[in-house]
Amino acid sequence: MDKIKMTTPIVEMDGDEMTRILWQMIKDNLLLPYIDLNTEYYDLGLAYREETGDQVTIDSANATKKYKVAVKCATITPNADRVKEYSLKEMWKSPNGTIRAILDGTVFRAPIVVKGIDPCVKNWKKPITIARHAYGDVYKGTEMKIPGAGKAELVYTAEDGTEIREIIHNFKGEGIIQGMHNLNDSIESFARSCFNYALDIKQDLWFSTKDTISKKYDHTFKDIFQEIFEAEYEDKFKEAGITYFYTLIDDAVARVMKSEGGYIWACKNYDGDVMSDMISSAFGSLAMMTSVLVSPNGDFEYEAAHGTVQRHYYNHLKGQETSTNSVATIFAWTGALRKRGEFDGNSELMAFADKLEKATIDTIESGEMTKDLALITTIANPTVLNSEDFIKAVATRL
Repeated sequence: MDKIKMTTPIVEMDGDEMTRILWQMIKDNLLLPYIDLNTEYYDLGLAYREETGDQVTIDSANATKKYKVAVKCATITPNADRVKEYSLKEMWKSPNGTIRAILDGTVFRAPIVVKGIDPCVKNWKKPITIARHAYGDVYKGTEMKIPGAGKAELVYTAEDGTEIREIIHNFKGEGIIQGMHNLNDSIESFARSCFNYALDIKQDLWFSTKDTISKKYDHTFKDIFQEIFEAEYEDKFKEAGITYFYTLIDDAVARVMKSEGGYIWACKNYDGDVMSDMISSAFGSLAMMTSVLVSPNGDFEYEAAHGTVQRHYYNHLKGQETSTNSVATIFAWTGALRKRGEFDGNSELMAFADKLEKATIDTIESGEMTKDLALITTIANPTVLNSEDFIKAVATRL
């Protein structure tokens, strides 16, 4: 059989621990037999990030800007324990955070819907995609413990020395304060990424904040979204037959619970962090959640929404059998291959991505699955497969 050719490479970002093991299994069993795989490879495993002073992460992000499509394996963001375990020179930053900052991207996460893995919310029939702003708010906040009575103020000092002051609170005793910020440029990029992605997958877009309470901070998000929509996207949305809808975050939560799904829900950074975990859990499993980073310039980086499955990796090193769910990692590859095919006009590559996704879903719906899914499925008497055998079962159907 002739392998499918690729004219332009995908940026391939390898990762850590159990997902790195799955990464190679997926390539060996599901991709290389069928595709003349063309990738520009970057090793984002923690050992090589340490060796390069994290330059490899920066290089991989810049390569994504060049080639427009990347696929990323899950990676370790080191804490104090990892610094000791890997004898690191320093506690390297999150690779995802570095890549998001360089691409100025927005993260879109959506569940993979499979018959037999039923959502906790019974009326959800279609995936709900969370679009999470990936800059600022509490993640770049400055915090202070107030030791006793006194006045806390927000102070802005302009370049010419003039000041604007707002009283936060006159403290009578101990307390806490936090300063958050965001950038109009970043919010504008977030808005355009959301509008472009909605047009790309032809789904309605919701956006929610708490502008009635946060009349300047959250209201600025609302205003920027509305201005950009009216100036650049309103006609395009009408032509595509989709809508943009703004509401308060509490109203959005109520609406989501009563909806059938099938739309994109855009959230500020913290809201998106929380809601994406709620959506993934309610739909069944974090291992059944796709994630794609989209830049306003139209760069795409696909990955699984979960971590490196550390516990399974340690069992694997001991020679013990694991039953690790590889579905989200498979779908990271299919997303990247489909987008590469779309950019290059390569219909064979796009069709292959569709077939691999169908083979993966059909495998689960036939009753063959990893242990995490077997524990929650409504399919009678499922067959529990180990990590490698599940991928091989998908390969048989493919």
